[in-house]
Amino acid sequence: MSKLVTIYGGSGFVGRYVARRMAKLGWRVRVAVRRPNEAIFVRPYGVVGQVEPVLCNIRDDDSVRRAMAGADAVVNCVGILVPSGKNSFDAVQADGAARVARISAVEGVAHLVQLSAIGADADSDSDYARTKGEGEAAVLAARPDAVILRPSIIFGPEDEFFNRFAGMTRLGPFLPLVGADTKFQPVYVDDVAQAAVMGATGEAPAGIYELGGPEVSTFRELMQQMLGVIHRRRILLPLPFFVARLMAGAFDLGSALSFGLIGNGVLTRDQVKNLANDNVVSDGSKGFADLGIAPTAAESVLPDYLWRFRPSGQYDAIKDSARNLRA
Repeated sequence: MSKLVTIYGGSGFVGRYVARRMAKLGWRVRVAVRRPNEAIFVRPYGVVGQVEPVLCNIRDDDSVRRAMAGADAVVNCVGILVPSGKNSFDAVQADGAARVARISAVEGVAHLVQLSAIGADADSDSDYARTKGEGEAAVLAARPDAVILRPSIIFGPEDEFFNRFAGMTRLGPFLPLVGADTKFQPVYVDDVAQAAVMGATGEAPAGIYELGGPEVSTFRELMQQMLGVIHRRRILLPLPFFVARLMAGAFDLGSALSFGLIGNGVLTRDQVKNLANDNVVSDGSKGFADLGIAPTAAESVLPDYLWRFRPSGQYDAIKDSARNLRA
């Protein structure tokens, strides 16, 4: 019988790419998610019955254990950008990661991969970075043989970075930027998935890997690149951090006063803290080179999915060509 992998958060941005790659390798794939009925799209990644979404609450021991039963490998892709209700940073990224690692050790799972993030630090003043760091520490305490992946900002067709800011260009002539000079090293989602698969199959030695693309760019430069791809002109408006903190505080307060009914999907105080720090691979860390993976450049992928934000969408290139026609 083929081997089985359980992917927590397997229908998410990164998880779905991991699931697709594992299915292509012939593994049975169990996609553990909160809402299996919304993850049906993963089934066609394999033959009938090969890829199945199952119900799982990463905050519950029994739920995590059931989803892991019989697994040969486990990949934890669960993470959040904004806390909501009981899904706090601590509950999901620290306690959740610890729970998956602890149970995988008890169940005798051969390989564990934990998806973290560059900047993970248990001493950080950012709750996001702190809980990522605490999650890593808990994983290594239970599974010293784990593979931990720390990607920089991840891009791809379903990303919440380039898609979000490209969408904002439709709202007006200005594009506000918090941390315009902060550096990023954008990494392609399928490259991260390839690294995760190597960890799940035992090809990657245990350890922490920091994953960044081939280019380091400031936030401002990334937005200029994005504007070039979508053929729009916008005035980039860098916001001082003290202004950003005031704005984020107001948005957070509005969410709190509504008891979470109105979520803060614009800008949080915790995000402002993260935007003050560069998000690049640190010197001397293990990375793609150690895995034999050549990272994909953003410029080769962005046009494939950002075209819909062009003034005329898929017809933009045709209109440009028409302008060059002469009677």
